Amino acid sequence: MIAAFRIPGAGRLKQAETASFSFDGRPYAGVEGDTLASALLANGVHLVGRSFKYHRPRGFLSAGAEEPNALVEVKRDAARKTPNVRATVQELYDGLTAQSQNRWPSLSFDVSAVGDIASPLLSAGFYYKTFMWPKSAWKNLYEPKIRAAAGLGVAPDQPDPDHYSARYAHCDVLVVGGGAAGIAAALAAAETGVRVILADEQADFGGSLRFESGARIDGQDGFAWAQGAVAKLKAMDNVRVLSRTTAFGYYAQNFVGLVERVSDHLQSPGRDLPRERLWQVRASRVVLATGAIERHMVFADNDRPGIMLASAARTYLNHYGVAVGRNVGVYTANDSAYAAAIDLKKAGVGVAAIVDLRDNPTGPVIDEARALGIEVNFGRAVIRAGGKLRVSSMTVQPKNGGGERTIPVDAILMSAGWTPSVHLFSQSRGKVAFNDETKRFVPGAYAQDCVSVGACNGTDGLSATIDEAYAAGAKAAKDAGVKNAGADTVKGAKPKVDASESWSRGMLGAAPGAGADTTVKAFVDFQNDVTAKDIRQAVHEGMRSIEHVKRFTTNGMATDQGKTSNMHGLAIAAETLGKPIPQVGLTTFRAPYTPVTFGSIVGHARGPLFDPARKTAIHPWAERQGAVFEDVGQWKRAWYFPKAGEDMHAAVDRECVTVRKAAGLFDASTLGKIEVVGPDAAKFMELLYTNPWEKLEPGRCRYGIMLREDGFIYDDGVVGRLAPDRFHVTTTTGGAPRVMNHMEDYLQTEFPHLNVWLTSITEQWAVIAVQGPKSRDIIAPLVEGIDMSDDALPHMSVREGKICGVPTRLFRMSFTGERGFEVNVPADHGQAVWEALWAEGQKHGACAYGTEAMHVLRAEKGYIIVGQD
Repeated sequence: MIAAFRIPGAGRLKQAETASFSFDGRPYAGVEGDTLASALLANGVHLVGRSFKYHRPRGFLSAGAEEPNALVEVKRDAARKTPNVRATVQELYDGLTAQSQNRWPSLSFDVSAVGDIASPLLSAGFYYKTFMWPKSAWKNLYEPKIRAAAGLGVAPDQPDPDHYSARYAHCDVLVVGGGAAGIAAALAAAETGVRVILADEQADFGGSLRFESGARIDGQDGFAWAQGAVAKLKAMDNVRVLSRTTAFGYYAQNFVGLVERVSDHLQSPGRDLPRERLWQVRASRVVLATGAIERHMVFADNDRPGIMLASAARTYLNHYGVAVGRNVGVYTANDSAYAAAIDLKKAGVGVAAIVDLRDNPTGPVIDEARALGIEVNFGRAVIRAGGKLRVSSMTVQPKNGGGERTIPVDAILMSAGWTPSVHLFSQSRGKVAFNDETKRFVPGAYAQDCVSVGACNGTDGLSATIDEAYAAGAKAAKDAGVKNAGADTVKGAKPKVDASESWSRGMLGAAPGAGADTTVKAFVDFQNDVTAKDIRQAVHEGMRSIEHVKRFTTNGMATDQGKTSNMHGLAIAAETLGKPIPQVGLTTFRAPYTPVTFGSIVGHARGPLFDPARKTAIHPWAERQGAVFEDVGQWKRAWYFPKAGEDMHAAVDRECVTVRKAAGLFDASTLGKIEVVGPDAAKFMELLYTNPWEKLEPGRCRYGIMLREDGFIYDDGVVGRLAPDRFHVTTTTGGAPRVMNHMEDYLQTEFPHLNVWLTSITEQWAVIAVQGPKSRDIIAPLVEGIDMSDDALPHMSVREGKICGVPTRLFRMSFTGERGFEVNVPADHGQAVWEALWAEGQKHGACAYGTEAMHVLRAEKGYIIVGQD
């Protein structure tokens, strides 16, 4: 059965392939390929949520990631439920269960909507001026009530049963955005032979081509061209195409974070499939083709369900085959909304009127709208919308004042123009510039090796967009430093635009009639209930910087990060201050671009993989000997080796006596080990340690102390000089990672001029300490190529040779006060060498001893342990 607002034959979905779902416990039917939003609209459902502060009824504003209103909870089972999911991006699958949030007892009757009546008490910054008295009420009354009211969705109360994956990727050119610009750039780069990644957040590539019915490229429909071009890219060995993948953060040195939604759209995901995959991409060049976001009109009661962006209505119609109403009104300040009215009219949907703020606009879309019999009103404004749970009318009057006229409608489509999506560009530390002519911020000074193309660069028109993107893709390939790559090596032909749509500039700020009456709620930020009045009030109360206005009003601080509201808020603040927009500033765009799950960030690092138990190569032998283990950092270390009937004290006493009288074997593999290599290695060591290293001869060792900047001991360990340009540095077991990071930090930030390389070799070498008066007798029969005499191998020396036929770094050093050696061998041979030493040690009465005996022995000698003494 076709849903009431599904238009037969419209859209690109196969309407015969249905999927059932439920919303707030009520069953509905959708079509495979729907989003939850399009499926609900097809069933005539517009009321899907409540706002944060006033709990006003809210419907769909958009059809994409910028959606501020339609946040729902999606639930597979008791453990698999995700709050604050945007219904506009949640793909429909058979059996999907969703429910609205932030309401009680029901969506249509929300008790907390009384806050709308009390709104004069909840104006901008009210939380800075209230809850002051009595002070004793804060802890027991005010704070608990505020915390109970905070938030929209409810966090899951059970552990997340899904699993997530993470991948690292390197490419020559990363293209972010799969619209016409992104596809053209990817084609140009890929055809030179360089490695390309193309990522887009939607399930279907095409961007605005998904709704632009008038676009034609290479003789075919624009969307069809996009699918063909993407299929061509997927067939190339040097290209990785990622759909359902959002670039959420742009970091230093062209490091971009992507989240791929792998199985959220599947009815029954396989157990081997992760829910999401985190891509950490390092690219030589980045092409940003992130498009533009349509702005809403700011007028009284512009938040009623059924009022949405014109581009959203076109997307629902042309891609999903859904009409957003039966009798639609249009309110605009630019041409793009006319295209929505024309498409709806041709699909058989009634268009009550187009209300255009501009005085006498001209153009083919205006002529076509009139030719279709659509009423067009120039120089007029919608001063308020009627209705409560659904818009029922729009009241129109001349923008300079005059008689009012109320027009019955069941939906209002609005467009104030388009804002370039410069979020990722700004995250890259690029500086945006304000274009006075077009009234929009566009990329200005670049901080990294990237380029913006298409609508996000302020480029208008499909033909100009593809020309710019194609050239940028070819140049990015050449600039990536790949041999023979460049525009002259592009094998394919540049796509040819046969027909396109043109969008004019629009307006910023509140529309006429939105500020005359202080009781009017003309919303700028829908999710946080920020009105034009709130912005003006913030300025009147002393806020001058847009960052202060943002925090005073919370404009742009909701989960959508002000994607539709920031520019309007900025324009209203500038107008109130009497300053040009650039002088007021622009809010900071921060990662993530859209919300990212904790699971995707964590990836594999959960449970044992979050805090893994590290074991040495000798661990299995110690287990077989009945060792008791203790945790030292992440390492499992043998604590003591009890014999039958022994408690810990008896075992430790026996081990200590044996080491003093004969010998003992100790697994020291957990000690941190770092190789410091390079012509300036000794100079670097002297800058980090209190000890002198320049005059230390190769083959000799020295105990080193590393201090913090405040003079406290940071770490210690024995350092052996293997060659003039090579040091073998040991650290404490728990200090290995931080010492490595400390060295890297200073090498990169304080001493970058030094020619030094650092390599962590902790797990490369197994270390067997043989301590006691008979230690040399145990080792000597197994060693090859090393003179073990006191003269040839004195205390605090190191030699390289072989033991048991295995390469070794043999240190003569002691942490017990007895004669001692530390045998370093490749970890793969650690247990075999240990067993050989153990067999030899049994001839001399040796024992294995653990960390407790080690502590006793070193304390008897007077050696310190950093962090314990």
